Amino acid sequence: MPSSNDTAARLPDPLQRLIEARHHDPFHVLGRHVDGDKAEVLAFLPRAERVRIIEGDVELERIPGTALFRWEGESDRVPERYRLHWYDAAGTIHHIHDPYCFPPQLGDLDLHLFGEGHHWHLYRVLGAHPHNADGITGILFAVWAPNAARVSVVGDFNDWDGRTHPMRARGGSGVWELFVPEAPVGSYYKFEIRDQQGHMHVKADPFAHAFQVRPSTAGIICGPNEYRWQDDEWLAARSTADWQHQPMSVYEVHLGSWQKDADGHFLNYREIATRLADYVGEMGFTHIELLPITEHPFDGSWGYQTTGYFAPTSRFGSPDDFRFFVDYLHRRGIGVLLDWVPAHFPKDAFALARYDGTALYEHADPRQGEHRDWGTLIFNYGRNEVRNFLLASALYWLEEFHIDGLRVDAVASMLYLDYSRKPGDWIPNKYGGNENLDAVEFLRELNVVTHEQHPGTLMIAEESTSWPSVSRPTYLGGLGFSMKWNMGWMHDTLTYMAKDPIYRHYHHDQLTFGLLYAFTENFVLPFSHDEVVHGKRSMLDKMPGDAWQKFASLRLLYTYMFTYPGKKLLFMGCEFAHGREWNVATTLDWELLERPQHQGVRRLVSDINQLHRVLPALHELDFDSTGFEWIDCHDNSQSILSYLRKDRTGEGIAIVVLNFTPVPREGYRIGVPLAGFYREALSSDAELYGGCNVGNQGGIESDPIAWMGRPHSLVMQLPPLGGVVLVYEPRSVEPALTEASGTSDTAQEALPAGPSRSAPAQPD
Repeated sequence: MPSSNDTAARLPDPLQRLIEARHHDPFHVLGRHVDGDKAEVLAFLPRAERVRIIEGDVELERIPGTALFRWEGESDRVPERYRLHWYDAAGTIHHIHDPYCFPPQLGDLDLHLFGEGHHWHLYRVLGAHPHNADGITGILFAVWAPNAARVSVVGDFNDWDGRTHPMRARGGSGVWELFVPEAPVGSYYKFEIRDQQGHMHVKADPFAHAFQVRPSTAGIICGPNEYRWQDDEWLAARSTADWQHQPMSVYEVHLGSWQKDADGHFLNYREIATRLADYVGEMGFTHIELLPITEHPFDGSWGYQTTGYFAPTSRFGSPDDFRFFVDYLHRRGIGVLLDWVPAHFPKDAFALARYDGTALYEHADPRQGEHRDWGTLIFNYGRNEVRNFLLASALYWLEEFHIDGLRVDAVASMLYLDYSRKPGDWIPNKYGGNENLDAVEFLRELNVVTHEQHPGTLMIAEESTSWPSVSRPTYLGGLGFSMKWNMGWMHDTLTYMAKDPIYRHYHHDQLTFGLLYAFTENFVLPFSHDEVVHGKRSMLDKMPGDAWQKFASLRLLYTYMFTYPGKKLLFMGCEFAHGREWNVATTLDWELLERPQHQGVRRLVSDINQLHRVLPALHELDFDSTGFEWIDCHDNSQSILSYLRKDRTGEGIAIVVLNFTPVPREGYRIGVPLAGFYREALSSDAELYGGCNVGNQGGIESDPIAWMGRPHSLVMQLPPLGGVVLVYEPRSVEPALTEASGTSDTAQEALPAGPSRSAPAQPD
């Protein structure tokens, strides 16, 4: 009797290739094939002992030495769609519809749009999705792997056996698909790919909507989205919002280290939502910005080495849990921005790198395709399918999770071919320049499409160079972003503040230079996570001097930031003067709020956030030079800045005076444009914030003395290392002093009603 190997060796080549899991077209062999009035059914079931077809009640015979089962007979005996009834070695009975009796399921239009790079809802086509074919339910799997020799879907529903479910190639599209009837929602799965050299790769689905908790990396088959959103009012208001003239103050958050439970474990998205909404609402921030929560295997990457571009990380729960998170914050009046990473991706073998055995998502040449500094790969923006992958990812978060905007990471690294490269280690563009023309076109298309599809959402660039018109419309030659991080202002400001006050008068221009370009873009002023890690020290520790000077300087810095033109962003912990650098592995040191100085900084940030929101002069013209005027930018000898902010009517005026030395300045005169009373709305030196209460008795009546080219003037008391915000009131009023802070009752009334600022909610 011949051995199994001898029998298998004499099989026709198509069957031999099928058994060896290297057949590129399993539908050519498997399933029901009709020739006239005769039919053949061939099934490949590695775990089966006996197999029969339920419809027609016919038994399939095993081809000796193989896991192939065959039946031949009259064509009308077995219908087009039939079920296989089979027993495994343990005697367990299985009933399945044969996947290989179904025609192609993906539409030609879907494949055509994908090939063009214009399928905005590609995430509904590729990946793993519940599907109904001819009344039969199952999961439709699809993946792009154009250079693969064979692709199979593997999972816990087929014992991870790549021979069981080989997929169908859809011609020149490079897409492989397979409808697997009865595959259960909730199953784990991946794709097994055989490359042209015969090497095997087991890859995660790039379009998976959920993944196992790291370190496991399989995708999870998700059911239909049945979450019932309750944020219709928020979305309707967002779509018509005049965001350029509205207050915007962003609290940047890393969900894994903001807070944890009592045992040090991650909180669920739902738990975080309620805690975060309470805290952010009390602090007066208008938005939160999440460090990337797109799935990633390595905690230490902070989410910036993404492997799941269509999946919220399972560390904190399910996709519906994240939907609740966004929904809840919207219902509390808080916007949600997401840090999104289209600039690079990691080299993890299970993910996008060399996906089908070739450089598919990345460039093959490392001079174009690798960030050596980061150990990551660069997307090939010149390839339609890659651009479509990224565009669909951006739209996925905006549509499926109601995200209010994306902060696009590392835009500078996308724009320049020689970014962080030595001479000779990069390839010029077709004109000989260093601009990445494909990336430029991708970014323009990204911004046009997202704004068209989801009006009112924000696209924000982290771009650190002088590339022109980043936040100007594409029809004017810009990149089309809504806003751009002002990295120059951030670096200059922090460099200045780190200097001993005795030397600051030599560096006064570091504070004034930014106004030369402040209105060339729509700027966000960021004190982000990047500024409090890797030896850069915490915001508090950046400040020079003793403890009193550090806290006073930090309060002064935040007063400067919140009164300077531009939207605001502050990283978690900075709002209460976190004492050490941010550590992704531990939670913030919330116990610091038991100390008056830290609580004072927190109260200042809360109050100045509220003032920023209710005082139009501090936000309406953030992007317009008509909303800002220097009063005196030349007093470098005393390290004092003074300027005024105006609202759109020109009648609402806020005067800002900042003293960057520890020397109180008595009788300091500044010019003002109008006669009247100037109420002291905020002093960073108020006792409530931990200061010395050097102030102006609630406000100052102007003098009819021309000064600094203006018809009227004020004589002020400037606190040491302190900032003062005065609000113009046309008629003279008698100021009434408060007992605690030297701030007028009128100033307190300017703050909106809300949680008590003297008894803040403590984090759990």
